[in-house]
Amino acid sequence: MRLSWCFVFKGGSRMDQKTDMDTGPHQVMLSEWITEAPFEQLLNMKILRAEEGEAELTMPFLKEYAQGAGLMHGGALTALADTAVAMAIKSVLPEGTHFGTISLETRFCRPLREGWVTAKARVLSREDRDLVGVATVFDEQDQEIIEFTSRFRVARKQSV
Repeated sequence: MRLSWCFVFKGGSRMDQKTDMDTGPHQVMLSEWITEAPFEQLLNMKILRAEEGEAELTMPFLKEYAQGAGLMHGGALTALADTAVAMAIKSVLPEGTHFGTISLETRFCRPLREGWVTAKARVLSREDRDLVGVATVFDEQDQEIIEFTSRFRVARKQSV
């Protein structure tokens, strides 16, 4: 599907702007089972390790990830945590298994104003098609920025 119109805000007013954006569907072919997909690349995430049900990822706080008060946007932090749990899960599932987040909860501990953040994640439990994981995101001083819990589900007709 292609998007033909979008809204651009300039100087506080909305303007219609014709665009030529490809809105999918998209086929993504990854070079490896555990690697950064296009979304992770967009946020400059780097996988430091993913093995035995654990993962560690990092990303910088760039201006593009700031909310209106100049702090790192909660959605960017949550995306890092969610991706870290996904990589921990990938490390215990057979290559090519399809799965996705079905619920998540984020608790914000303190704001981030600058620097790099690191998410440390692990798989907590597996039951049938569901896997539960947790992650903590830390700043460069090892202070907790967010605590995160999520549940993923493996697609039907696949085993865990």
